[in-house]
Amino acid sequence: MARVTVSVLKDKKKRKEKISMLTAYDYSLAGMVDEAGIDMILVGDSLGNVVLGYDNTLAVTMDDMIHHSKTVVRASKNAMVVGDMPFLSYHISKKEAVRNAGRFVQEAGCQAVKLEGGSERVDTVKAILDAQIPVMGHIGLTPQSVHQFGGFKVQGKDLETAKKLVEDARALDQAGVYCIVLECVPSELARRVTEEISVPTIGIGAGPYCDGQVLVINDMLGMFKGFIPKFVRKFANLEPLIMEALKSYKAEVEAGTFPAEEHCFTIKEEVLDRLY
Repeated sequence: MARVTVSVLKDKKKRKEKISMLTAYDYSLAGMVDEAGIDMILVGDSLGNVVLGYDNTLAVTMDDMIHHSKTVVRASKNAMVVGDMPFLSYHISKKEAVRNAGRFVQEAGCQAVKLEGGSERVDTVKAILDAQIPVMGHIGLTPQSVHQFGGFKVQGKDLETAKKLVEDARALDQAGVYCIVLECVPSELARRVTEEISVPTIGIGAGPYCDGQVLVINDMLGMFKGFIPKFVRKFANLEPLIMEALKSYKAEVEAGTFPAEEHCFTIKEEVLDRLY
């Protein structure tokens, strides 16, 4: 099976087939996500929260993202791998944005990049597309703008911001993005956007009417003890199981019951005898 492509995703929208996306940041989990048949793996700058321990995504660097993206690409065979462009990697100039997007493709092996912002990012999107790099848009709650928003808040609840979100979606669609993430948007507004634009929408906290869904893998597997948004469903709750295993390991090491005989290698007595 070949990797999922832009045309595959657009065809899914036409056929009204839902698109699945999850984040991943390491070899083991990325391999499992790929094997499960998930359409896209987002190497999200959310690694700042769930992997690197930052309060938000703003401290994540391009080098952080390239390092983790390389790992995910090595682990996957079928899913489209999308590199999340971190804060300041596409804000300073179009030239720098293209260079950084190119690093995701050339150094890490990603098949696409994602960046935050609407109408104000159209020129940047076009510049990256001119370099033959597919771009995923991201509007609504854009975590890199957390200080501007005054926190992590639902976007598009009043007429002015709802209009802005629709206009941003249209602008990104016309600019040529192959997909748009809608984050923390009222579900009926997300439905309107999904019906109006030609490319797939991927919801995260945007209700069931989007063309697809994405979650942070650490959240949906119940591995992250920090803040869990309302829109997250824990499809597993691994944290208690992991803690139980860790405590059992500690207890058996301290009691001397691990490693047991079946975990040990042997050596012939005659070899030991000849050591002395």
